[in-house]
Amino acid sequence: MIDRSIRFDGTLYCDASCRVATRVGTITRYPLTAKQSFVKVRSQTKFGNEVNSQLSTLNSMTRTLTLLGTGTSMGVPMIGCDCDVCRSGNPRNQRTRTGVFVEAPEGNFLIDTPPELRIQLIREHVHRVDAVVYTHAHADHILGLDDLRIFGYKRKAPVPLYCEANVEESLRSVFSYAFIPPEQKTHQHSVPRLEFRPISVQPFELLGMTIRPFRIWHGGTPVLAYRLGNVAFCTDCKLIPDESWPLLQDLDVLILDCLWDDPHPTHLNVAEALEVVERVKPRQTYFTHVSHKLEYEATNARLPDGVELAYDGLQIPFTP
Repeated sequence: MIDRSIRFDGTLYCDASCRVATRVGTITRYPLTAKQSFVKVRSQTKFGNEVNSQLSTLNSMTRTLTLLGTGTSMGVPMIGCDCDVCRSGNPRNQRTRTGVFVEAPEGNFLIDTPPELRIQLIREHVHRVDAVVYTHAHADHILGLDDLRIFGYKRKAPVPLYCEANVEESLRSVFSYAFIPPEQKTHQHSVPRLEFRPISVQPFELLGMTIRPFRIWHGGTPVLAYRLGNVAFCTDCKLIPDESWPLLQDLDVLILDCLWDDPHPTHLNVAEALEVVERVKPRQTYFTHVSHKLEYEATNARLPDGVELAYDGLQIPFTP
């Protein structure tokens, strides 16, 4: 559970994502954005106005990260599979390919462009994307790139793509039509308007916040994980090198790769992911990139407190 609480006169007040404990005043919920609600405290005591003021300040500092997809490369349900999870009526067992939508202080950006990107953005009522940050260039993380066309048109400017050199090379190869010279474009809607911004494991500024990339390994494939304030996103992970562990300290939320129970050469399984959790001790962990072998309710029932399977549409508040 994320602790974003305020204490006055021995009384605890906190936002609507936390359990609320109070001894004075009345509590009502009111919408702050389309994706978020907080607790408003009304009190006749001298502390009431101060509490409301502090909650307003807290809201102005808080943004939302939405998990667009939480499934493995084949998605769930998987084509041709009649297992209980693939036939489940529980929407939290229906997992599109992995991606993230981040509301930053000065705009919105994506982490990766999964194949279902158009469907995911419509589902989440996203109207604006100002940039994309890539983890790596496997198909399930890049094949939605063409869905960025609408945003270049709306922006009347290219959408920046932040990635390592090897990812740029793959994107230029797979989507060669998207990077043709301007004079070869038949009309303004024919191809996406994109431009590359090279990154490495060094921190960089994006839309009013600091992004801190760090290296993880997906078998033999180098992947960038990202720390965004008090949240870390680590998809497609088998190994965390020594130099990356410090970026996983003092987290409110860890979003971590976890494929299934059995060993896998390029992904963490449940036991390995729990070893990471035990080492870094985040306040809350969500497992992502989940296969059809992990049923949502049954798996959560056997996971320790503070660890759950993520699900498509999960919204996580964070402080940039």
